Amino acid sequence: MNFITDYILLIFVVFLLFKTFFIVKQQTSGIVERLGKFNSVRSSGLQLKIPLVDSVVGRINLKVQQLDVLVETKTKDDVFVKLKVSVQYKVMKDKVYDAFYKLESPRAQITSYVFDVVRAEVPKMKLDEVFERKDDIAIAVKGELNEAMLDYGYDIIKTLVTDIDPDEQVKQAMNRINASEREKVVAEFEAEAERIKIVAKARAEAESKRLQGQGIADQRREIARGLEESVDVLNNVGINSQEASALIVVTQHYDTLQSIGEETDTNLILLPNSPQAGAEMLNNMIASFTASSQLGEQMKKRNKEKGLGKQPDKK
Repeated sequence: MNFITDYILLIFVVFLLFKTFFIVKQQTSGIVERLGKFNSVRSSGLQLKIPLVDSVVGRINLKVQQLDVLVETKTKDDVFVKLKVSVQYKVMKDKVYDAFYKLESPRAQITSYVFDVVRAEVPKMKLDEVFERKDDIAIAVKGELNEAMLDYGYDIIKTLVTDIDPDEQVKQAMNRINASEREKVVAEFEAEAERIKIVAKARAEAESKRLQGQGIADQRREIARGLEESVDVLNNVGINSQEASALIVVTQHYDTLQSIGEETDTNLILLPNSPQAGAEMLNNMIASFTASSQLGEQMKKRNKEKGLGKQPDKK
């Protein structure tokens, strides 16, 4: 009988010891109530309480926690967009009581405020502005949360807009716009390159024509100089200018025929091609010059008789 009593007493002692001591982990606070009423906040380590009177009713995590909230809203230009907002928060050590007793569900409360702020800020912006001013949205969310959650013992460390996801059709349209802009830039560069090529080609052709014309002029000048020297040589041997000119014309005629004969696939036909043709052409030219000279002398004589000539200066 004594053995059973001792056994029961041992079990009761162990139970009391189990109910007397408890452990609170690092970065955690324990809430102790005495007979249903708040008694104390216990920090990390081995703690002592009165068995059957005190009880640990909860533990508060003091680490920095993160809550990701996905919000769908509409922009100023009527584009539906989803924003992912990450909220980093923690419970302040000196306000563990408020965090435990004043707020039932802190994550749901934070989510509600994030929805409220995002749906108030984003409709004021166009889609492009949402991407450009996402930091402003995050600052607005943090400011609103800090003001609301501070009374509940929560400190908002940081808020981040980590993702902006427009409707799929909008993203495709934006991609097409970007592609069109890039194609426009490419077309402008290609057109500029083509213009430069055309200008360069035109300048090269102009320079080529200028040099070609200069070459032809030089060639004709040298030909004229050679003809002049030929006439002088023939005059020195007793051949007058008319005979010398006829001889040169005939020589040039045969040189041309020889040049044509050297080209086997030429399509050039020289008309007329008889030797007499050169002499006849020269005679015709000489006759024309002579007739023009005689006509000019007659006109001068007639004008002089009519008094149309130049009057002498009166002194």
